[in-house]
Amino acid sequence: MAELKRTPLYPLYQAYGAKTVEFGGWEMPVQFSGILREHEAVRTRAGLFDVSHMGEFEVRGPDALRLLQHVVTNDVQRLEPGAALYTPMTNERGGCVDDLLVYRWDKDRFWVVVNAANIEKDYRWIAGWRDKLGLGAEVTDRSAEIALLALQGPLAEQILQGLTDTDLRPLRYYHFCEGRVLGKPVVISRTGYTGEDGFELYAAAEDSPALWEGILAHGQPQGLVPAGLGARDTLRLEARLPLYGHELTDDITPLEAGLGVFVKWDKGSFVGREVLAEQKAQGVKRRIAGIQMQERAIPRQGYAVRADGREIGRVTSGTQSPTLKVPIALALLDADYAGVGAQLTVDVRGKEAAAVVVKTPFYKRPRRSDG
Repeated sequence: MAELKRTPLYPLYQAYGAKTVEFGGWEMPVQFSGILREHEAVRTRAGLFDVSHMGEFEVRGPDALRLLQHVVTNDVQRLEPGAALYTPMTNERGGCVDDLLVYRWDKDRFWVVVNAANIEKDYRWIAGWRDKLGLGAEVTDRSAEIALLALQGPLAEQILQGLTDTDLRPLRYYHFCEGRVLGKPVVISRTGYTGEDGFELYAAAEDSPALWEGILAHGQPQGLVPAGLGARDTLRLEARLPLYGHELTDDITPLEAGLGVFVKWDKGSFVGREVLAEQKAQGVKRRIAGIQMQERAIPRQGYAVRADGREIGRVTSGTQSPTLKVPIALALLDADYAGVGAQLTVDVRGKEAAAVVVKTPFYKRPRRSDG
């Protein structure tokens, strides 16, 4: 078995009580003080995540925009400098190679942020299309140079504002800027993966330990806690945010995943467009839906979902919702059974447990008051 990779913050984990697990080839903290405590902190105060395992590519050159437009489904052309977007990246069959963020720095320079387990695959995919199309674009993997911290929760802005001269209030959702935090140069991005307001801080790998310790020390009086992948997963599931390898795979299309809003048909050609257009015209035969259990049984990935005496899908992600106090799941279901209100059962360790399809997201954060 290959040796697990570690982020620049790994040496600090033990001091903060981390329990680590393997994730996408990395040794990452699943929790520090406990998943429920960390989840509750992010929903009501703030949590700090080490997500330095994520990958960052720089794409630049006269054909950088053309290259990205070809490999992703969203419309990169519409990005102004200082803005970011979320997008699936599809294969020729319409399935998802990955889902990622694209940041636009200027006319010919972009960042692409990819999932940790897909760094090598995504780099080959993007660079391969550049070569195949003969485009003038450099694709540079900067993942090893860059650390990424995510400060998430309703108090995230208040906590971070005390550590930077950058005025955070005007920074809109899915926009970013350069600044300094605790004197260290960072890219401050108003993005995240928890369903809460917050920021992702891109920093030089060597600066990340000082940032981690400084942010936690400053924020602890306001209830900030270090948070691990366990809470990150329960938070994103409540917010109905997909996880690659679960709701998105090489065989699940953005339309089946409920991400059709991120497929822009008027932007021109892109990989997999013809297959997706046909699927849109005919209607998807299966799709990701949210389900809520009607009894105390927790659905897990891979569990069979049944209706009318037959299997009609599989759970892609499931947990006991810390916020809602009920078991919830996302499942890839036959489209005929994916409508809100559909009565189903989930095979939970050999027992048929009742469930119902519900509207998602399961949780939506309260609107921020500007008064």
